[in-house]
Amino acid sequence: QPQLVESGGGSVNPGGSLTLSCTTSGFLLDRYAIGWFRQAPGKEREEVSCISARDGSTYYGDSVKGRFSISRENAKNTVYLQMNSLKFEDTAVYYCAADTYWTMPVQEICAMQSFSSWGQGTQVTVSS
Repeated sequence: QPQLVESGGGSVNPGGSLTLSCTTSGFLLDRYAIGWFRQAPGKEREEVSCISARDGSTYYGDSVKGRFSISRENAKNTVYLQMNSLKFEDTAVYYCAADTYWTMPVQEICAMQSFSSWGQGTQVTVSS
């Protein structure tokens, strides 16, 4: 059974950086698309970034484009989310998710938010 564990969250000042990790087990990571999503209190879950399994193509939500970067290291069963130039509005619980999408474009994968396996989330707080 696929398992995902997020780590790397914490508190950071505006303009700072954090790197989140999504460590996976129970499945072959190179066969799975991975997404990062976030949910702030009182708000709907929002897609942050996704990376495809087939060709490593990536997608970023408009609110993080140019500041965040997703990457995968299949040999380490880990997907990363590098977050730079953090803003107050980036404060949220961040989740990673996995599913076996192969032919679907990565933007559609992210927009659907329909992943079969989810982690429990890691809190990111941006405050001064």
